[in-house]
Amino acid sequence: MYDLQKVEEIVFMEIKNVSGMRKAIIKKTTPLIGNESIIDSMKLVELCLSLEDIAEDLGFEFDWTSEKAMSTSRSMFKDAGSLAKEFLRQWKEN
Repeated sequence: MYDLQKVEEIVFMEIKNVSGMRKAIIKKTTPLIGNESIIDSMKLVELCLSLEDIAEDLGFEFDWTSEKAMSTSRSMFKDAGSLAKEFLRQWKEN
């Protein structure tokens, strides 16, 4: 049930949807913050809100706004792979 590869597929697809680049190749190392990011800060928020909805469908709350989440924000939002790992971690905890 808790499959990192499946979660990566979900997160990477949402990155494509939010960015409007549906044909883009999203990898674990695709940056989500910084100059090389394929999305801006508003799109990053949109992505997190979309992941909240997906998490709700999966029966848990994806928390990207708490103090705990923000204390690791550099690693969580560093790249697509880090965000997928955090999503999976929170899913497993709930």
